[in-house]
Amino acid sequence: MGDEFAAAIETATKQLVAHWRALAAREVPVTPPCEPGFLRTALPSAPPEQAEGLGEMLADTWNVIVPGLTHWQHPAFLGYYPTNNSPASVLAEFVTAGLGVQGMMWSTSPAATELEQLVTDWLAQALGLPEAFRHSSGRGGGVIQDSASSAVLVAIAAALQRASLGRWRSAGTEGRYRMYCTEHAHSCVPKSSRLAGLGEPQLIATLPGTDRMDPEALGARIDTDRKAGLVPAIVIATVGTTNACAVDPVPDIGRLCRQENVWLHVDAAYAGSAALCPEYRHLNDGIALADSYAVNAHKWMRTGTPCDVLWTADRTALTDAMSITPSYLRNPATDSGRVVDFRDWQVPLGRPMRALKLWYVMRAHGVRGLREAIRHDVRLAAQLARLVTAEPGFHLEAHELGLVVFRRDTDEDTRGLISRLQTDPTLLCTPASVNGRPAVRAAFGSPYADADTVHYVWERIRAHAQGPGKLSASGSGRGTV
Repeated sequence: MGDEFAAAIETATKQLVAHWRALAAREVPVTPPCEPGFLRTALPSAPPEQAEGLGEMLADTWNVIVPGLTHWQHPAFLGYYPTNNSPASVLAEFVTAGLGVQGMMWSTSPAATELEQLVTDWLAQALGLPEAFRHSSGRGGGVIQDSASSAVLVAIAAALQRASLGRWRSAGTEGRYRMYCTEHAHSCVPKSSRLAGLGEPQLIATLPGTDRMDPEALGARIDTDRKAGLVPAIVIATVGTTNACAVDPVPDIGRLCRQENVWLHVDAAYAGSAALCPEYRHLNDGIALADSYAVNAHKWMRTGTPCDVLWTADRTALTDAMSITPSYLRNPATDSGRVVDFRDWQVPLGRPMRALKLWYVMRAHGVRGLREAIRHDVRLAAQLARLVTAEPGFHLEAHELGLVVFRRDTDEDTRGLISRLQTDPTLLCTPASVNGRPAVRAAFGSPYADADTVHYVWERIRAHAQGPGKLSASGSGRGTV
């Protein structure tokens, strides 16, 4: 088995490297030319009775599975926010899978827990987060979640735990808690609200002409709810909304939350990474007033998914909400109170060694390299924004960091452009809505994108804007533009 495994790993490595080179050269499409159900016709309908070789599995992977994938690392993948990767991240995942440890508690893999404490402190320092968010502070700390969705759910649990013990408990309002956000909060926010038993969140108005939360409207709603005998428990502020990368006024929201004793969670899944760069450190304004804060390292830090980092300034509220300790999870280290058990910082019990991936990436790139990766994507977005602005019939709706949102003169023309783009396998943009009008959304993040990519994408967008049949099939490769 050892020899077969070693040979398979060597083959897989060569295949991956060749795949990365093909992506960089745009020799493969972004989206696959397949119909729903295609895989069932390509693979057996029953499991194999006899063992199969690793080589056969690799062959099927590259011949059947890979052609049916949407390639998120493709330079012309501009849909959604990016999900980055890098050789260091891939290597770490290989080693992590091979070691196969379970890091639910300090005692089940001490180095896994302590590495996660160290690397989340490293990242907090690199992002310029308050000292209170670091494990070294003795009160707060970071934990790697699978996604920003889990981070929001965990933050809600901590907020409810604190609210249930707050000064309004004597009013007999247990179970009548409220959560607040804007309509531009990520879709995981209302989902988490439902899962936590809060129903739909209370939607707060935005500042005129923006997608940013209105602090005065938030204060008025909190006051109204209190007078109705309800308990305001948590506010979700966003740093970098999905639609237009808007940033809620965290300083004003934070001051209000402190005054009202309401938990503030800041979802900075995408834009938070930009704070690695000093010129974008202002995105952290007001973070010292937050109770929890989350960034997706897998979005913009060359770290493969999943890798969301959630920090809290008060680990007690979090662990009190999440900790269940039957006898089989008791041990001297935990009982001593001198160690962290990350099982109490998440919904599941079990957890892989999550920190190795981020540790490898931070060492392989250095903070300087991660900054340059972000600046590179910001430059590409600025290049596309300039092309949009200069083109008659196009209108730039939003341009923040690596995101560009634009539309055509009329909504009908914009919808037609969106429809034609969605049938083009050589690039991927996504629809957006800005001020109630349809728009096209393009987000840069592929490690293989460059200035030539921008011109390539723009020429295809311009051709699609001219109507059906204006684009030749020969444009599917790198070509010249």
